[in-house]
Amino acid sequence: MANNSTNSLDLYAKVEDLLGVKEAAPSLYAHYLLFLNPIDFTTLLDVGCGSGDFLVQMKQALDIPQVKGIDLSPLMVAKTKEHGINVECINLCDLEGKYDVITAVFDMLNYLTKEELKNFLVCVKEHLNEGGTFLCDINTLYGFENVAVGSFIVDDEERFLTVDSDFEENEYRAEFTLFKKENNLYKKSQEMIKQYYYSVEELVKYSGLELIANDDVNLYDFDESDKCFVVLGKM
Repeated sequence: MANNSTNSLDLYAKVEDLLGVKEAAPSLYAHYLLFLNPIDFTTLLDVGCGSGDFLVQMKQALDIPQVKGIDLSPLMVAKTKEHGINVECINLCDLEGKYDVITAVFDMLNYLTKEELKNFLVCVKEHLNEGGTFLCDINTLYGFENVAVGSFIVDDEERFLTVDSDFEENEYRAEFTLFKKENNLYKKSQEMIKQYYYSVEELVKYSGLELIANDDVNLYDFDESDKCFVVLGKM
């Protein structure tokens, strides 16, 4: 989420559990698990690891010797540390070391501008071992236009969240407004979070990696797929 500010990243971290991400995650994680299960690898890096749930599940299911997460949100890094996962608050391009597998889960790439995406994918290739794989998922055009757009309101006893979003010229803009209860008063936080539509062909072109697989993903039971699962290889 490099083009979004630290404040917007931290605000998202505070409300992620209200957005239905955890409920949809198992269906998405299954695509990663099914691909990784039959291949041999010892190191996995998850970029934009969030709260660490994906790394925990992959490590447990696949018994991976070495997993690591990185994220630009200090709050997310703190949550991942609670799972006992090796994690850093650092940009991929500033990280040292190479890995057999690199992942970017739950439309992480869509948060990058085109220039950021190009730079990011170059760094992915540099951080992959020969024969390594990069697994990610991106939002489809249908997902942006028919699933993500609109107004969303949710609350629990401590938080009231509204999200107002639109999608124009391949740019998705979502205004998050959070009222959080503190000492019987509500503190307001407001941030704009942006995403961008990209095709599988663009990922291949910008990365210089080989397309190994791409599968449609339907997380929310709409008529068409809202995400695409993509695997690229360094051959």
